[in-house]
Amino acid sequence: MANVPEAILMIVGVVEGATRIIGKSQGYIGLPLRDELVDCTVNGERTPAMVSAWFPMPDELARLNASAPVHLRILGEAHPPVAVEVGEVPADSDPTP
Repeated sequence: MANVPEAILMIVGVVEGATRIIGKSQGYIGLPLRDELVDCTVNGERTPAMVSAWFPMPDELARLNASAPVHLRILGEAHPPVAVEVGEVPADSDPTP
């Protein structure tokens, strides 16, 4: 696994409507989540889901605009179902929790 300096990682934001923060007690910085229910074609209606918000750094935005891919890193050996999407433009320009 690549060792990525924290200084170049996306900033964890507070997702609108956050319902809890996970990971802080495990030594991570804490990840604000919004719990919601979605209609899933595989798992059915009202499938529990969690949404988090991430804000790219200026150099990451430049790479994304140059067609660089988005990488999703999952810790562990089992890959859960995930989705990656772009959220709404934040009204507040400060993405820090």
